[in-house]
Amino acid sequence: MRNALLRCKSCGANYDARTPTFRCECGEPLDLVWDGGEGAAEKRTDRAIFFPFEEGEWVSLGEGNTPLVSVKDFADELGLADVQVKNESANPTWSFKDRGTAACVAHARALGFSRIGTVSTGNMAASVAAYGAAAGMEAVILVKGDTDEEKMAPVAIYGPTLLRVEGAYDKLYKESIRLGAELGIYFMNSDVPFRVAGSRTIAFEIAEQRGFSVPDWVVVPTSAGGNLRGIINGFEDLLSAGLTDRMPRFLCAQAQGCSPIVAAFDAGEERIKPFESPHTIAHAIENPFPPSGNRVLAELRRYGGVALGAKEKEIVKAQKHMARQGFFGQPASCVPLACLRNAREEGLVAEGSTAVLIMTGSGLKYTAAFQAHKLKWKDCKLKELAEKMR
Repeated sequence: MRNALLRCKSCGANYDARTPTFRCECGEPLDLVWDGGEGAAEKRTDRAIFFPFEEGEWVSLGEGNTPLVSVKDFADELGLADVQVKNESANPTWSFKDRGTAACVAHARALGFSRIGTVSTGNMAASVAAYGAAAGMEAVILVKGDTDEEKMAPVAIYGPTLLRVEGAYDKLYKESIRLGAELGIYFMNSDVPFRVAGSRTIAFEIAEQRGFSVPDWVVVPTSAGGNLRGIINGFEDLLSAGLTDRMPRFLCAQAQGCSPIVAAFDAGEERIKPFESPHTIAHAIENPFPPSGNRVLAELRRYGGVALGAKEKEIVKAQKHMARQGFFGQPASCVPLACLRNAREEGLVAEGSTAVLIMTGSGLKYTAAFQAHKLKWKDCKLKELAEKMR
């Protein structure tokens, strides 16, 4: 691994990236600082421009390079010039988490770890289990005590040590980091530096796929906040490299049933508070005390962004409408469309703007959501087929 820094945007402290440092001493998250090294300008298509790893440290399952698709019906409905969906369900384990997991596994290998782990509500669990298997590393996966059965087997199939843990999710997050340091396990949780660094590539791809024309808005479903931070960092890198001429604005999209960042943003607070009694169909972003929440608040205000919540019925409606356009996303992936609709109604997004919705994961991740749609079909006999088809 080559020399790079981890930097805290809150207090300015720097750390050597060649150490297992996951958070600043001030309590806030860290970001990778890496300029691509010598000759970076000549190798913009090489992974070296993004990460400070040597070739043998990286294990890939083909993550990234996901589709960016314009949806005319959404643009027409909302009075926008263009609405695009960045379909992260096209990643190897059907979610955006694979980008950060690949980067974290490379970091763990570079530092000599043989065991990796994560705390997850579902998507990250499957991702870490899969990449651990591919890298020949033992994976320890911790999930919430109320995690649905249908989410357990798709993780267990990769052969990790899978533990369903009763107790507060935010406390489980902190305990995993403590035990990881004690037991020699690299816990690649939701907002550790190299997971966030992996999310930068979403911004790189959006810019490239749009001919380096920056959209007016990027709408991101937000749980811990690491993915949104990474996307912001990516657009900052593009701007500083002279590849783009401005930053987009960011919409932090949450479900009203668990919206600690929205609550703090609306109250004008600089720090988030735990969200009491969270409950939403968008389980993938049901984090009552997001570890990157304070950083997200600061970034939203820095770039003129907003934070909005969506009601349960609005999320279900958005999932149905996205499916009618060919995108079957898990409920959390459909929160951006619901929140963009709300932003237009409130006048926060101007007519004629352009927007990119980040669809973070596949609808097959949470098929229990089908119950909210009251789907129907008919049975018939072969001799009745012609009549039924008419």
